[in-house]
Amino acid sequence: MNAPESNSAAIGEADLNLLHDARRRVLEELGKIIVGQQEVIDEILICLFSRGHVLLEGVPGLAKTLMISTLAKTLDLSFSRIQFTPDLMPADVTGTEIMEEDRATGHRELRFMPGPLFANVVLADEINRTPPKTQASLLEAMQERQVTAGRQRHQLDDPFFVLATQNPIEQEGTYPLPEAQQDRFMFKIYVDYPSFDEEFEVARRTTGSAVAETQPVLRSDEILRLQQLVRQVPVSDHIVRYALSLVRQTRVGGEGVPDFVEDLVGWGAGPRAVQFLILGGKARALLQGRHHVQVEDIQALAAPVLRHRMVVNFAAESEGITSDEVIARIIDATPTTEDELSRDARFQKIFAS
Repeated sequence: MNAPESNSAAIGEADLNLLHDARRRVLEELGKIIVGQQEVIDEILICLFSRGHVLLEGVPGLAKTLMISTLAKTLDLSFSRIQFTPDLMPADVTGTEIMEEDRATGHRELRFMPGPLFANVVLADEINRTPPKTQASLLEAMQERQVTAGRQRHQLDDPFFVLATQNPIEQEGTYPLPEAQQDRFMFKIYVDYPSFDEEFEVARRTTGSAVAETQPVLRSDEILRLQQLVRQVPVSDHIVRYALSLVRQTRVGGEGVPDFVEDLVGWGAGPRAVQFLILGGKARALLQGRHHVQVEDIQALAAPVLRHRMVVNFAAESEGITSDEVIARIIDATPTTEDELSRDARFQKIFAS
C-alpha cells in the first residue's frame, strides 16, 4: 500500500475522540425526539463535518423536517426553514435591498435586508415545488458561501449547511432539480419507512402528553474545528484510485467502462463525485473511531454520492433498474485490494485514460 499523506500525524487520539464523542452526544440528543433513521442521521453528520450539503428524498410524514430542526437545536446553530412554493421569488430566499430614510436628516440610502438564507442550518423544504429561477438562488450560497445583491457580496456565516427535501410521489406542479444543481449536494439520501418496532415507538411517543426537550451539545466553533480535522485525515493513493475507479466506470464511452454501464447509463458522474467520496470517507472514518480511510468507507458512501450524479437511460427505466442497482454492480465489479486493482487489464485502461 502506498504511503498516506504527509499530514498523517496531525490526527491524535484526542482529536479522534473529539469527533467520535461529538457523534455520540448528537445521537443521544436526537434520540430523544427521532426514532430510528440511524443511517440517515450518520450520513447527515458526515455531510456536515465535510462541509457539504444534503438532498433528502422521502414520502410525507417521515419526520424529515423534524429531524433537521432537531439537529440544528442539538448543534446550537441558527436555523431557518424556507417553504418552497411556486410563487416564491429569489429575493424571498436571499434577501433584497430596501430604501431606508434617516428621519432626522432626510437622507436616503439602500440597505440590504438579509433573507432566511442567512442562517447556519437552512432547510429548503420541498425544493422541487419552486421554479428553477428560485432554486438557482441557492447555487451561489452553496458553492461560494456568499450572496450577491445588486453590486454587493454578502458573506454567509460558517458553518453553513443546506438540507433540501423533496417528495418523490407527488410530481404534478413540481420542477425537478436540474443536474447541475443536484451536483452541488454532497449526498442524496433516501428516507425510508421505519421498521415495525420503530413505528410502534413513534406512535407511543407522539400520542402521549410527555414532551421531550433537546439540549445543545456542540457550538459553532467546535463544529468548525471538527470540519478542519476531517481535512487532516490521511488517505492512501490506493483509496484515491479506488474512488476514481468507481466514478470513472459511470462514464459511458470511457476506457474500461463495463458493458452493463454502457447498456444502462445515459450520463455519468463528474470530478466532484470523487472529491465528495474521499471527503466523506475521511469523515466516516473519524466518526467510527479510525485514523485512516478504508475501502469500506468509500463503498458505504458510493450510493448517496453517485445516485443523483448518474442518469440511467430509457432501457434501464423500462426494466425497473435504478441508479442504486447500477452502483451496486459497479462496486461488485471493482477489485478492493491494491494488487488486484493495479493488475486488472480493464482498470489499467481506466488509469491510462
